[in-house]
Amino acid sequence: MNTFTPDVAVIAGVGPGLGASLARKFVKEGCRIALLARSSEFLERLSAELRRDGTETLAIPTDVGEAEQVTAAFSHIRERLGPVDLLVNNASASGPFGQPFAEITPESFARGWQVGVLGSFLCSQAVVPEMLKRKAGCLLFTGATSSVRGGALTFSSAKFALRGLAQALAKELWPQGIHVAHIVVDGVIRELEVGGEEQAAEPLMNPAAIAEAYWSLAKQDRSAWSLELDLRPHREKFFE
Repeated sequence: MNTFTPDVAVIAGVGPGLGASLARKFVKEGCRIALLARSSEFLERLSAELRRDGTETLAIPTDVGEAEQVTAAFSHIRERLGPVDLLVNNASASGPFGQPFAEITPESFARGWQVGVLGSFLCSQAVVPEMLKRKAGCLLFTGATSSVRGGALTFSSAKFALRGLAQALAKELWPQGIHVAHIVVDGVIRELEVGGEEQAAEPLMNPAAIAEAYWSLAKQDRSAWSLELDLRPHREKFFE
């Protein structure tokens, strides 16, 4: 088996749904971890939880769409934890959903791209050089229904671009030992504050189950890597 075992993992874009579940899963598997998000309050609560078991955890408030902040964050990560083995680009900025095209401001539209696409570019560029030296590493990109089917304009255009970025990086980096994969999360993810699925208008996706799938991608044997993984909840009708 030619598998890869991550030691240092970074999650760029951490909230109470998928980001938190990814952090818990990676820590459970023995990773030392760094968490990046704009909300310092939630980062501190989550990192305090993860540290209870003695896991080395960094919580770094970061706007991933700002190059200087990303550079500073990853410099701190390298100093404290060492080279990054696994990066999850999970950040996004959607703008108001359902807003008519004519009402979307250039600033709001650009912000969606700045966080979701430029942010993923910046974070990936911060870790790839060291991965290339080791000829090992994993970059995972969180996509959505809107990555493959147009929806909310700002969010969807950024997610389409993110998918293209992931595919282009895979073409360049796979031959050099770095696994790049894009995950289409086709559904609504349950957050910690949300109650049971019966309260939702549609089936909710369990973020812990999604995190299991991410970890499986990170551990795939090199002889059978996935470029894209499509995840969706059980529905009475397929592709509703």
